[in-house]
Amino acid sequence: MAEADAAPAILVLAVAAGYLLGSVPFGLLLTRMAGLGDIRSIGSGNIGATNVLRTGSKPLALATLVLDGSKGAVAALVFGHWGTLAGLLAGVAAVLGHNFPVWLKFKGGKGVATTLGTTLALAWPAGLAACGIWLAMAAVFRISSLAALAALAALPFLMGGLVGLQHAVAGLALAVLGFVRHRDNIRRLLAGTEPRIGSASAGAHAADR
Repeated sequence: MAEADAAPAILVLAVAAGYLLGSVPFGLLLTRMAGLGDIRSIGSGNIGATNVLRTGSKPLALATLVLDGSKGAVAALVFGHWGTLAGLLAGVAAVLGHNFPVWLKFKGGKGVATTLGTTLALAWPAGLAACGIWLAMAAVFRISSLAALAALAALPFLMGGLVGLQHAVAGLALAVLGFVRHRDNIRRLLAGTEPRIGSASAGAHAADR
């Protein structure tokens, strides 16, 4: 269906459904079902895959990573059938839901995995390029949060350059959401106290998904 056919009601539904899907705290649910308690009580207190890994369960961490990424991808792809704008709104709303879930008093994850899933669904070349930036920055500087922030900052340019203006605006929204949730990491980066990947103090301050 063409984008012009997407009625305002569909756009509102895209935002609402995307947010609700994104707000499902898979990391918290999976660790509780596995009998590992409340993931928010360990490590960084985050609900993302990085913190789930601190329980010692790689399968649960991988499942969390995949499910968190799928939230954005599913929202964007499903509502993309009603037009580009509906897909963009649903994908961005899914990241908003993950970062600020109503069920957890708006204290969610940092949105890296959900943003990646959304980007791959909306503009897969931009998603792959963002992954490449993350890997390159992580390899050079060994700081997970810096790598994530660099990839996020590139999203508006990658999505705009590879697709178009609407995607650039969506990329900017995703970048802003990511930067807001990484504000503590940014403070530590500016102070020179952000731990490097593999350091003993990295556990509580990593860029959780």
